[in-house]
Amino acid sequence: MKYHIVTYGCQMNLHESEKIAGILKEAGYGENSSIEEADIIVFNTCCIRENAENHAFGNIGALKKQKRENPNLLIAVGGCMVQEEGKAKLLKEKFPFIDILFGTHNLPELKSLIERKRAQRKSVISVTEARERTEDGISPVRTSYPNAWVNITYGCNNFCSYCIVPYVRGRECSRRAEDILAEAEALIRAGYKEITLLGQNVDSYHCEGVDFPELLERVAQIEGKFRLRFMTSHPKDFSERLVAVMKKYDKICKHLHLPVQSGSNRILGLMNRRYTREKYLSEIALLKREIPDCEVTTDLIVAFPTETEEDFQDTLALVEEADFSSAFTFIFSPRTGTKAATMEGRIPEDVAKDRITRLIALVNAKTREKSAKYVGKTIEILCEDYDEKKGLYLGRDEYGRMGYFESERDRRGEFVNLKITSANGISLYGELD
Repeated sequence: MKYHIVTYGCQMNLHESEKIAGILKEAGYGENSSIEEADIIVFNTCCIRENAENHAFGNIGALKKQKRENPNLLIAVGGCMVQEEGKAKLLKEKFPFIDILFGTHNLPELKSLIERKRAQRKSVISVTEARERTEDGISPVRTSYPNAWVNITYGCNNFCSYCIVPYVRGRECSRRAEDILAEAEALIRAGYKEITLLGQNVDSYHCEGVDFPELLERVAQIEGKFRLRFMTSHPKDFSERLVAVMKKYDKICKHLHLPVQSGSNRILGLMNRRYTREKYLSEIALLKREIPDCEVTTDLIVAFPTETEEDFQDTLALVEEADFSSAFTFIFSPRTGTKAATMEGRIPEDVAKDRITRLIALVNAKTREKSAKYVGKTIEILCEDYDEKKGLYLGRDEYGRMGYFESERDRRGEFVNLKITSANGISLYGELD
């Protein structure tokens, strides 16, 4: 029997899809396959933004014909969207051919849900309230070699006014440091070359007296050549101790993803971000002072309710001053159940599109400037994959910049020195040195 997993969202969801694959393997499904050949199709959904939900609805609906032609095909839908209030019922009403629905807190039950469905004709639905996560017994089928993701926290306590994560993933809980270290050590022994510690807010990690800077230092002390990354950090919890640990260990990538969301103090207050632009910029200044070559990436939202042109100009000014390496940019997407969804002062669509266009133009210009500075330099790349269309191997440097190169042999999983000959946007091109 074969499976196919459709994933929406960020690294957190990609890693959870690896866990889903591990559960499916234990349930007797032998290999990943195309969606046409699969015996079970699992949608791992995301509801952080409306586009992700719309894509999921469209792709699920497209399976109606395949299900009719193959009644034995199992279709399962899980993830954040199912956990969202009322969405499981809506999905079942809209797509009655769905066999299994499971929420974010019910992931470990997937094998038993499959067994229940096999034993009965009616659909199986399991969506429970938030509870402590117990996923340490799941053996993921990792698909991202030479990179590996390791959860250190689940859930979130921040309740940013635009964000639905605390409602669908529950309150924050941290894994035991010993379990995290054991997982990381096993991955290094297995040959993985890059470990990324994952959490909605890694900086607030705390378990049995261990906080995040101490955890990061303990992982960095594992023997072997590997890179260590972490995401996502929150500016309200950013600390000098974290910077000191980053500076101390060469294994820790000198790259920080620190979402600012807006450059306007008024908008930051409405977002419930609990920091000011001044505090954020002081953190960037501290980072640059202690680690001059550190690069920062960020997330930015435009057209938050009541955002004025002056507020938006504050965001553009912050982008200039912070000197980001790159940024993920979004138009505000109201999520039912969040405070921001009920706020007055929605920004007209044409204004929102104009602002996102101007913001992207600025971010891209800054990114191109930074990429151009690579030309003529030799950098270390961790080769991750082979691009069939380009006929080139590709990988990233420690700052996350993608580099492409030719090689007569397979270099995946290797650190290579690459002399950069040209740059195109966020991509670098070079020759093996």
